[in-house]
Amino acid sequence: MPRTACSVGGVLTRTWDEAISAATPPVALVADPVGGSHLLVARHALIREVLADPVRFRPDNALDALTPIPVAALRVLARYGFRLPPTLANNGGASHPAIRAVTAEALHPDRVAAARPWLAEVVDGRVAALRARLASGAEVDLYADLAADLPLLVLARLIALPSSEVEVVKEFSRAALELFWAPLDGDRQVALAEVVGRYHRVLRGFAATGRGMVGRIRELTGDVDVAVGALFFLLVAGQETTSQFLTLLLHRLAGEPAVLAGIGAGTVSVEAVVEEGLRLVPPITTWRRVAGRDTTLGGTAVPAGTSVVLWLAAAGQDADVVAQPAAFRPGQRGSRRHLAFGAGAHRCVGAQLARMEAGVVVARAAGLLAEAAVRRGPWCPDNLSFRMPDAFVVAGP
Repeated sequence: MPRTACSVGGVLTRTWDEAISAATPPVALVADPVGGSHLLVARHALIREVLADPVRFRPDNALDALTPIPVAALRVLARYGFRLPPTLANNGGASHPAIRAVTAEALHPDRVAAARPWLAEVVDGRVAALRARLASGAEVDLYADLAADLPLLVLARLIALPSSEVEVVKEFSRAALELFWAPLDGDRQVALAEVVGRYHRVLRGFAATGRGMVGRIRELTGDVDVAVGALFFLLVAGQETTSQFLTLLLHRLAGEPAVLAGIGAGTVSVEAVVEEGLRLVPPITTWRRVAGRDTTLGGTAVPAGTSVVLWLAAAGQDADVVAQPAAFRPGQRGSRRHLAFGAGAHRCVGAQLARMEAGVVVARAAGLLAEAAVRRGPWCPDNLSFRMPDAFVVAGP
């Protein structure tokens, strides 16, 4: 059922459950589940306006915790030396362009393209194994068995990462998404702070001596914590969001037999499928800014210090931009004009990488999806900005 996140005075929870319509206010004051208030922006043009103006709308609050972190959890984080200085997403200062340039070089399109054959081989092997399991009558989880760790494995080929078990990194990244962006009680925050703090200490030890991207950022800024912040953000909002998107896109495609048939016949572009998926099921559904001064947006007064929540998922379904907002129509007018990667100076530096990974998975898993039946779709918890699907279970027909 649609929720009330878009109505004035409504509660801002799981805005991605809703569909934008002509009745959706372009700008509305909303509350969040933990007592805060925000200005929710739901129109493509207004969201772009905010993202393009880092003076009126600053990124400083991008990584602020939705639920204020209690003293007990702060003590846990302090014990591990946890810090998140302005680095990438939360950096509106003069250091941002240089840090971003180093990160972009590590994720250069040429390096991404060079990783594609390796990834294709890995995915082909997994799909073959999953098809054999389905043929034996078993159910398979396309999140756990196909998508969950692929982006992390690719990222490790592009940038130096600490030698850690995949399960440890995934536990950390999901814990961070929950700790900073979910409505939580105090006990849960303390438990998550332990997971996040423990791995943050690993990142800090690595960043103190690591080479490659992390070494260049450390030398550029003279601050180990800034290098840690870059790694933190890539692990949390880089690989984790991509594995979520792969799961969400596969699930959406399972309900689009004509699109799957077109992929198999070569009449539907895989690239167009990925863009339509980014438009309809972006893994990051909202993002935050804070008003840097008194201003207006869409005719609404915005006092300095106002928390502004940009409904990126709604921007992809804006009828002023896309011809059929609710329909999965690869290649339709406006399909590529989504804001799944943001816009402006802080546009996602890993956009090319995410597109490459999704293209490889779609091309190689479409046939398996066409042959399978959905047993359980993804469940996603309450979270301000991230969907965080838990599983996607299919079986043979």
